[in-house]
Amino acid sequence: MPRATLDLETSTSAVEAFLERRIMRTIITSLIIVNALVLGLLTYRATLSPGLVSFLEFLDGAITWFFCAEIGLKLYVYRFQFFREGWNVFDFSVIAISLVPGASAFTVMRALRVLRVLRLLRFVPMMKRITEALLKSIPGMGAILAVIILVIYVGAVMATNMYGNTANADVHEMFGALPDSALTLFQLMTMDGWSDILDAVTDDGHPYAWIFFLIFIFVGSFAILNLFIALVVEALSNEQKAALDEQMESLEAALEDRIHDTEVSNESLEDTLGHVEEGLEEAETDRVEMMRMLRDVRGELQSIKDMLAAQKG
Repeated sequence: MPRATLDLETSTSAVEAFLERRIMRTIITSLIIVNALVLGLLTYRATLSPGLVSFLEFLDGAITWFFCAEIGLKLYVYRFQFFREGWNVFDFSVIAISLVPGASAFTVMRALRVLRVLRLLRFVPMMKRITEALLKSIPGMGAILAVIILVIYVGAVMATNMYGNTANADVHEMFGALPDSALTLFQLMTMDGWSDILDAVTDDGHPYAWIFFLIFIFVGSFAILNLFIALVVEALSNEQKAALDEQMESLEAALEDRIHDTEVSNESLEDTLGHVEEGLEEAETDRVEMMRMLRDVRGELQSIKDMLAAQKG
C-alpha cells in the first residue's frame, strides 16, 4: 500500500478518535448550552450596553465557527458517509443556516439560529432516546391523527346543524360555519374552556347539549388523545428495551471474551503443569537411576574392602 494512503488512513483514524473522545463531546455540549444562553441574552439587546452586545455577538460567532470546524472534521473523516445518518444531516442543516450570507440582517434567519440549541438532543443520551422514540412513533401518530380529523369533522357537521342556526352572536361565532365548529370542537377536545362553551350553548336554548359535548369529550379527549400518550409510551418502552438489549449484548460479549481469556489461561496453566509433571517424572527416574548407581558403587566399594581385608589376613 502506498505510503500516502497509509498516512491518510492514520490521519483519518486519529481525527475520528479525537472526535469520539468523551472530553470532545463534553466541550460540544457545554458550548451548545452557552450558545443557548447567549442567544437568549441577545433578545434583550435593546436594554444591554453596546459593548456587551458586541461581546455576545462575537461569542456567538466564535461558537458558530467552532461548530463549523467540527462539521468539517467529520466530513473529512466520513466523506459522503456523513450524510447517511439523520443526526449528521440535522447538525449540518442548523449550522448551515447560520452561515447564510446576511442572515443576521433578517429577523427570521436570525431567529432560526436558535435551532442550534436542538443539537443538545443528540449529545444528551436520554434526550436522544426520547427524540428517536418520538420519530419512530410518527407512523402510528398519522393513523391516530386521521381518526381525530374524522371525529372532529363528523362532530363539526352535527354541531353546525344543531347549534349554528342561532341569533346568539357567541354561539354563532363558535358553530355558525363548519370551520368554526371544527375549531371549537378541537378546543373542546383539549378541555380548554369547555364549560364556557357548554354554558353558552345551553343558555341559547339547548338544555340537552351536554349529552353531545359529554360524548365528544369522552371520545375525543379521553379515548383518542390518550392513544397518543400510549403510542409514545410504547415507543419509549421499545427504545429503552433496545438500549438495554444492546447493553446486555455488550456485557455478554465482554463476558465471553473474559471466559475465553480464562480458558486460554487455564489451557496454558494445564500445559505448564503437564511440563512440570513430566519434569518431575524425569527427575524421579533420574533419582532412581542415581540410587541404583549409588548402590552399585557401594557394592563395589564393599567388595574392594573385603579383598583388602583378605590380603591383610
